Amino acid sequence: MTHEAALSPSAGRRFRAYTAKHLDEFTARAGLAEDERLAARAVATVLPFRVNSYVVDELIDWAAAPDDPIYRLTFPQADMLPKEDVARIADLLRKDAPKKEINQAANEVRARLNPHPAGQMDLNVPKLGPEDPLEGVQHKYAETVLFFPKQGQTCHAYCTYCFRWAQFVGEPDLKFASSEIDHLVDYLHHHPEVTSVLLTGGDPMIMGGGVLARYIEPLLKVETLESIRIGTKSLAYWPQRFVTDPDADDTLRLFEKVVASGKNLAFMAHFSHPAEMAPDLVREAVRRVRDTGAVIRTQAPLIRTINDDPTVWESMWRTHVRHGMVPYYMFVERDTGPQDYFAVPLARAYDIFRDAYKNVSGLARTVRGPSMSATPGKVCVDGVTEVGGEKLFVLRFLQARDPELVAKPFFAKYDEKATWLFDLEPGLGATHFPYETPPPADASDLVEDPAVL
Repeated sequence: MTHEAALSPSAGRRFRAYTAKHLDEFTARAGLAEDERLAARAVATVLPFRVNSYVVDELIDWAAAPDDPIYRLTFPQADMLPKEDVARIADLLRKDAPKKEINQAANEVRARLNPHPAGQMDLNVPKLGPEDPLEGVQHKYAETVLFFPKQGQTCHAYCTYCFRWAQFVGEPDLKFASSEIDHLVDYLHHHPEVTSVLLTGGDPMIMGGGVLARYIEPLLKVETLESIRIGTKSLAYWPQRFVTDPDADDTLRLFEKVVASGKNLAFMAHFSHPAEMAPDLVREAVRRVRDTGAVIRTQAPLIRTINDDPTVWESMWRTHVRHGMVPYYMFVERDTGPQDYFAVPLARAYDIFRDAYKNVSGLARTVRGPSMSATPGKVCVDGVTEVGGEKLFVLRFLQARDPELVAKPFFAKYDEKATWLFDLEPGLGATHFPYETPPPADASDLVEDPAVL
């Protein structure tokens, strides 16, 4: 394998991460005043912050900071959290309060941020026995299992909107992780309905090639498994992983081994903005991954102040198709963390999706969205319509806990302010949504039967 692209000078540099202790230096570079920098530090005590030299040197336009979209994508914003919470923690930092006191305040804020949405802790964790939960595994949909490899529960850089922020804040009770791949394999043998395993995190591609192989190779022997997916932001945040890192070639040979085994290897690549595709290095990384036979599917949430513009999505989808990737999902920002700050109303989300979708070729219309990964399943906003004088959202399950709900349209009352499924009310006179239990009949509506009196 050769490196054919003209790569940037930073291509061969070793990975260097920057954390909260470097935050003041970078926020000053972005032109923030002292009180603004303190507020950013306060937010970073609650939500995780991590960035790296590639993102800092190659992706952020510092002349445009703090409004640059990649800066906003990776650096905490003072108004991501309620003002009173930020002020309280900023005051503790200003007074150089004990770390224990600051952590306690941060934990109180985290507890109000719905750290594990959509029933991840109580509804999605399978069991080997009645009292034996399978650590680091989620099984929400019959055919797909998520596995969280222990060494992959961090990322090359953190996104400010990340719905998995609870994985990174150092609280063991909030974290999914497992090093027991044998337990997963045993579970798969007992559940042949599972045809796909998604390695997720964090980011599995933070792991070295040898560690990654210890998780992937045992899966190749599970005959009922048809595909292995890797959820990753590494192509955007550290493309060196596939080009110039010492184990880049070994990692690509592992991918070739998966493909040669007869299983589909799908890279679920997160690209949030066209700027992430600009460097030659990332395009070379994409080429090398695709050359192994892996399929790269691209996805991201719609995020206010970062990519809430149809021209951004149109540009992304066109660029991804041009480089052989498959546009897959536009997600709605999930009901966790700083959702109130980043969320785009569903009505606006649909307009953005449609305005971008109508301008791309059929090859890019593989993308689905805007989609909400909610407790009952993945719900797509298919449109806005009017029936009998009532304005409605047309909704559809792309995936569901109850497979009978998949692909069946249903309706919600149009609400221009709603940002999530649970903000909506049933339309067309319905008393409940299809995934909900019908309300009990009103006793006043019951007609007494004289025969039973």
